[in-house]
Amino acid sequence: MNPSTTALPSSASMVGRGILHMVAAVFVFSVSNALVKWAAATYPVGEITFFRNLAALVPTMAFVAAHGGLGRLRTRHPLAHLLRGGLGVVSMLLIFYSFKRLPIADATAISFAAPIFMTVLSVPLLKEKVGIYRWSAVVVGFIGVLVITRPGHDVLNLGTAAAVASAATYALAMIGVRRMSRTEHPVTIIFYFAVIGTATMALLLPFGWVTPDAWGAAILVAVGLAGGIGQYFLTLAFRLAPAAVAAPFNYAGIVFAGAFGYVIWDEVPGVHVLVGGAIVIASGLFIIYRETVRRRAAEAAGGDSE
Repeated sequence: MNPSTTALPSSASMVGRGILHMVAAVFVFSVSNALVKWAAATYPVGEITFFRNLAALVPTMAFVAAHGGLGRLRTRHPLAHLLRGGLGVVSMLLIFYSFKRLPIADATAISFAAPIFMTVLSVPLLKEKVGIYRWSAVVVGFIGVLVITRPGHDVLNLGTAAAVASAATYALAMIGVRRMSRTEHPVTIIFYFAVIGTATMALLLPFGWVTPDAWGAAILVAVGLAGGIGQYFLTLAFRLAPAAVAAPFNYAGIVFAGAFGYVIWDEVPGVHVLVGGAIVIASGLFIIYRETVRRRAAEAAGGDSE
């Protein structure tokens, strides 16, 4: 779920369009992830991350133009953007590394643990109240992660550890987004993330660079364009439909990832991935449901509720 956006009052038609935009966003992100895995066989992960952010600036600038122009980029919170950007880049590096080391469906399934980490971290960082229902969902979700990773079956490899760390870091970044969304427009947050990601990774390029040929350059640019377009669709989805309606369709990503993995790399998810992924997804859906109930109760009571 993207907490940086606030859904507008939605008619049935708008909700339907929001769902379609969400599915389109998830598909485009899945294409980008598949391209990352393909490129990671040849190019350093840092270089891929650089192009992911650089090329994403193209659709991002179109997004800026459509939502107020350059004036929308004014901010009084540069340090908050810098922190959110740094966390986002670290999360991106970690998940890209996991794509290189794991079947893409496995890494995607683990990434769905992010809402679980967000629930845990929201207590100390946002001072939110989490009741027995969401704590129960968190416990169940972590059991699902353990089923996927099977730490006792095969010692946690670096790819698995990177995927788990990416989900945790992404959760921290999204908590930062939730704080900034009180004063910052979503397009402002998206723009500065792309700029900070590009600048940060440009500084690291001397430590890992493989000059791409024409085909490789096309793949690397496509990674960024797809990521930027996916972000555009995602933002529209949350503006057209309530978050509680649109967010669950994010889990279609496991279907797309599994399909790409099977068709391109002949990867077949193991039973442990399917079972663990189902547990994690169920936990995430329940967290979304309880979050919706809590917010509606808080709005009705004029306070906070679980």
